[in-house]
Amino acid sequence: MTSLVRSTAAAPSAIALMHFCNRLTFETDCSDVYRSQETGEVDFVLVDVRGPEAFARGHVPGAINLPGHGLCAEQLAGYPRDTLFVVYCAGPHCNGANKAAVKLAALEYPVKEMIGGITGWLAEGFPLSSGQPCREGADLSCAC
Repeated sequence: MTSLVRSTAAAPSAIALMHFCNRLTFETDCSDVYRSQETGEVDFVLVDVRGPEAFARGHVPGAINLPGHGLCAEQLAGYPRDTLFVVYCAGPHCNGANKAAVKLAALEYPVKEMIGGITGWLAEGFPLSSGQPCREGADLSCAC
């Protein structure tokens, strides 16, 4: 009897290697962002694409707020074209980071998504920055 896992064959190793290497060109994770911040090796701009109210309730330390729905060339005029942007939103249930990444790529900036977003950041046990106290169960939703 074949398991559900094996009901579709795994890709050959060469194809799997290409696939997973390619994913890393599009994504980073919360742990890599956190470690980069801890070591002072921040060579990217971290962008929270949620609305300003959600950003104020809690965001990843060091992030700037550029809501995805209003992201445009004028907002980015001060950034050199080789600036790497790392975008995140509320979490895996939201595609706001993907939409922002599309806009940044269309404007010819390098971009990666921080997979997991705020949900992933909190799941890793990392702290948030905010202008207000962040209580357990606080609404950190997208509003994008």
